[in-house]
Amino acid sequence: MEEKFQKGKEKILNKLEFPRDISLDLPKIIVIGNREITIENHKGIIFFESAMVKINSRIGAILIKGEEFEILFIAENSITITGVFKGISYER
Repeated sequence: MEEKFQKGKEKILNKLEFPRDISLDLPKIIVIGNREITIENHKGIIFFESAMVKINSRIGAILIKGEEFEILFIAENSITITGVFKGISYER
């Protein structure tokens, strides 16, 4: 039932040309080279160490691997991490 409701909501928002990341509460990931990542619409940090970060989102955890991670900025729904990034993946 939830999935059917979500698909209907997506169709309506597409017709109205609303930004999908905001209206559907999806994470928006902005990557600058391999040195900086900003994640908007996150739901908190699950795990953080210098070589791996796991961020919670509405669609599951976002796993970031690399080295020398530091939090540059954090707010209620936005986080910016610096370091050397080697990969980004989603976990369900």
